[in-house]
Amino acid sequence: MRTNNLFRKTLIAAGFAAAFATVPFAQVAAQDAARQDAAQRQQDAAAMRQTQDAAAMHDKQSSNETVPGKTNDAWITTKIKSELATTKGIKSTDISVDTKDGMVTLTGTATSAGEKAKAEHVAKQVKGVKTVDASGLMVSDAAH
Repeated sequence: MRTNNLFRKTLIAAGFAAAFATVPFAQVAAQDAARQDAAQRQQDAAAMRQTQDAAAMHDKQSSNETVPGKTNDAWITTKIKSELATTKGIKSTDISVDTKDGMVTLTGTATSAGEKAKAEHVAKQVKGVKTVDASGLMVSDAAH
């Protein structure tokens, strides 16, 4: 009986030793699983960013932005109006500016032929302007 009891105790002790020996392996396995989960989340996040970046690029390309190197017509019109307003000798409130594909059309009235020529010159100096049509800019007879 004593041998049986000793054998039983040894078997139980060996079982506990085996059980406690596997605990570190379980922890390692859990850590590996956590690392794999974290790596997968990082990959998912990177894939999501790439998808968002691609969508943003597509939206940017399909929007009404100008092609690089081609100046925006609205910018040209605004710049010319600003230049006319700040140039002495030009009554800019009587001059309208329209731009299409870099071609500027000036319309309205100028107080003199000199003012008309000056307005045309100012418009031609703005970056992106290809041509200036001032045939619609009339010289007012009221100034004479």
